Amino acid sequence: MPSEKQSARGLNGAAFTSLLARLGPDADRAGTAYEDLRRALVSLFRWRGAATPEECADETLDRLAAKIHAGVSVEDVPRFARGIARLVLLEQWRSPHPEALAEDHEPLAPARLPDEDEEVLHQCLDSCLGELDAEARGLILSYYAAEGRTRIDSRKAMAASLGLSESALRNRAQRLRDRLERCLTSCLASRHRPGDTRT
Repeated sequence: MPSEKQSARGLNGAAFTSLLARLGPDADRAGTAYEDLRRALVSLFRWRGAATPEECADETLDRLAAKIHAGVSVEDVPRFARGIARLVLLEQWRSPHPEALAEDHEPLAPARLPDEDEEVLHQCLDSCLGELDAEARGLILSYYAAEGRTRIDSRKAMAASLGLSESALRNRAQRLRDRLERCLTSCLASRHRPGDTRT
């Protein structure tokens, strides 16, 4: 079962109870479903490069519970949660967590439309990465791959292997990141122009 701490993060008990009621017919199954959903969200945020994946997952669950309690129609809870997660990630990308800036962990996360489908996002990401040459693609993926101390050590090793200072490597990665973000924003916008229909 979720802990009392998890159920009390700025979230009233009734909203949390509403979420659990949607996740399972009894307390045990609802608690298991909650933990499974939270782990999936943490993995999603970590994979997307969020600086604080667990905090992002908790914020997503808080918003999900509040919406369900407010009477918002939610047919597929995990899918609805992923939609909220995309917004939370976009907010963090626009306003990085102070710790992320201090540790140079700014997340590699694209701007996304609120209703963006995972499949479309993957297609755009693959397309934009494909526009980079092999060296640039490897650099940007490696630069944002690790976490914590491993990331710091990895970047030092990358800089040494490329004959660059850490500052020069950071600047090169930032230029590539900016290029990717422009490409992703353009790609996602092109998929949702007025009158477009999805296939």
